[in-house]
Amino acid sequence: MYAIVEIAGQQFKVAKDQKVFVHRLATEEGKKISFDSVLLISDGNKVTIGAPAIGGAQVGAKVLRHLKGDKIIIFKKKRRKGYRVKNGHRQALSEIIIESIVAKGAKPVSAKASAVRKAVPKKTAPTKAKASKVTVKKVAPTQGLSKMTVAELKAMAKEKGIKGFSTLKKAELIAALS
Repeated sequence: MYAIVEIAGQQFKVAKDQKVFVHRLATEEGKKISFDSVLLISDGNKVTIGAPAIGGAQVGAKVLRHLKGDKIIIFKKKRRKGYRVKNGHRQALSEIIIESIVAKGAKPVSAKASAVRKAVPKKTAPTKAKASKVTVKKVAPTQGLSKMTVAELKAMAKEKGIKGFSTLKKAELIAALS
């Protein structure tokens, strides 16, 4: 009997009493852990495939120890440019041993997901404040003003009693007159 299970974002083919090195788990050494994301279970000729996970299936494991993987050297170089960079990396790993593979009887994955959804409160959309009514003044059409020259606009402004128009631009004159 074997199963394909997702552990720490990676998929592993596991069997009972098998030791597996996975990315570091947030569980103390010696503690038991279970994985609900079982994608496939094979028991002899009977194969069960999940969509995406099998409801009620579970893989139980025990964390043996935490360790670091082998050192990997990353060396980058661009020839004739004087560019050389040397980095190293050691992956943090956890060694686990698979203790049990349960095809049925564990809590269904969908029920767990729905329980999590119920526990998290839904965000409510912020209420929109009512916009205050804005009064709009009716303005005389400015199409005729845009065709006028600056001199004509200044003369018109003088007639309406607008002062200080000598430094205004044409667009400002049109705005002042409308």
